[in-house]
Amino acid sequence: MKPGPTHAPGGSDGPDRSSAAERPPRQRLRPAGGYRSTASFQTATLIYDATYWFCEKFLDPRSRTVDQMVQAARSGRQNLAEGSRAAATSSQTELRLLNVARASLEELLLDYEDYLRHRHLPQWEPDSPAALAVREVPARFRQRNQRRSSDPSNPTDPSNLADLTDQQRWALYAPWLDHADPAERANATICLIHQANYLLDQQITALERAFIEEGGYSEQLATARLEQRTRRDQSNPPDRSDHSGPIPRCPQCGKPMALRTAKTGKNAGRQFWGCTGYPECKGTAKV
Repeated sequence: MKPGPTHAPGGSDGPDRSSAAERPPRQRLRPAGGYRSTASFQTATLIYDATYWFCEKFLDPRSRTVDQMVQAARSGRQNLAEGSRAAATSSQTELRLLNVARASLEELLLDYEDYLRHRHLPQWEPDSPAALAVREVPARFRQRNQRRSSDPSNPTDPSNLADLTDQQRWALYAPWLDHADPAERANATICLIHQANYLLDQQITALERAFIEEGGYSEQLATARLEQRTRRDQSNPPDRSDHSGPIPRCPQCGKPMALRTAKTGKNAGRQFWGCTGYPECKGTAKV
């Protein structure tokens, strides 16, 4: 197998001496990263590598189509990674990047279909034996590993498709993706694009539902802040003797009111708001 295009790899605070009752619940960042173990990213990596080598072998390197296909395949993969990293702080950014990845793969799908149509090459039907064989690769891998795991003489192999290296995963699809016939390669890659698009549609739907039900990270922070402010206000009731809040307007004439103290009558000694237009206006309000 040929070497693939190179892919880049991917302090504690001091003790908190306040009691648990005094500390507000911490608003944690949403989980981010971990995209390398997702089926969508691994499938997108296969698509990118397959497209890179397909264009290298079967298309004129000076053709603008080559650049468009490779960039579309790369965009599908890279936007998945960027969206996963953005998940910690912005659900909207994650959704936007996943949709960009989805759109890039759809563009690439059309390029492969155009390649086959313009050269009068057959395109596999979705339920054809060849298409089913490509789609069943993960199931066959699991079945083979289950048989091997029951045989103690066999070395231990990764039992999960997600645990394979990029090279090991490519080897599973090599009978099609390394085929000498460009139609075989193109059709197999089309199958993988359909798989990736299905996975992305599921991810996008789940993220949209979670955003509607729970809000994004900024919305969750605002809710946590409001809850903390409410707890603080409940534990520290305001001093009723402090009237430093906003000065009310007179309910009768609308002028600013002044804080006054009653000198006579049943409310003698008590404070009240009196209109600054007194004696022309005798409007009052309770403190």
